Amino acid sequence: MARILIFGLGYAASAIATRLDGWEIAATGSAGNLDFDDRERVIAAIDQATHILSSVPPGEVDPVLARYGAALADGGKWLGYLSSTGVYGDAGGAWVDESAPIRGRREARNRADADWLSLGARVFRLPGIYGPGRSPLDRVRAGRAHRTGITGQVFSRIHVDDLAAGVLAGFEAPPGAYNLADDLPASQDRVIEFAASLLGIAPPSIVPLDTLTPEARAFHAENRRVSNLKAKRALGWRPAYADYRLGLRALSAMISPNAASAAPPIARPDQR
Repeated sequence: MARILIFGLGYAASAIATRLDGWEIAATGSAGNLDFDDRERVIAAIDQATHILSSVPPGEVDPVLARYGAALADGGKWLGYLSSTGVYGDAGGAWVDESAPIRGRREARNRADADWLSLGARVFRLPGIYGPGRSPLDRVRAGRAHRTGITGQVFSRIHVDDLAAGVLAGFEAPPGAYNLADDLPASQDRVIEFAASLLGIAPPSIVPLDTLTPEARAFHAENRRVSNLKAKRALGWRPAYADYRLGLRALSAMISPNAASAAPPIARPDQR
């Protein structure tokens, strides 16, 4: 029987898990059945697993590798790690692929990415993730969206269903890094304006950059387009939602007629 151990059963990892029909699944995280700190049970799950996936982001260090790295290094198992395209840092709007230098502003993220690669993992580098309950549509409806008025700054994104499909395709792929992103990088303002148009409401106001949080300002200081050509070639993967317009249209069709005027709290996953 195929058995997978998932570290961090959050938003993205849950989307992957729901597609594993017939698999035995063990997982840490608020939705999982294992306590991350229960070393005896986690080591037993590692021993029994055929596949191991981590979606846990690093703090000062990668907690999974710090606690269980030696057990994961024994070999013979499929290893996967959900990383971030943030490892590429600012590219001035240029396209980046997996051969681009790693120069992201978060050293711990860069180090975790490299450490998982050194273990022979499939490292899936992800841009902004969106999907049901976690999309520009939800932010616009809840009044939490804003525009910046910044021209020329673009970024990539990935629908959570396409992310899950890419990871499953990676079960048959050799170790290495794979960018999972859509085909059309675009500015935040353009995406937010399109979301507002689907909801039939006015787009949110422009907010000066210097009023945003330091994290948000750092995000807008980076500008890159993420190439997914390696994933298409090596994994045989194609995003079903090749651009944000397709993805948001599909999500908007799931919203009830009265939902556009509602402002429910946005789902906040415990991990990616």
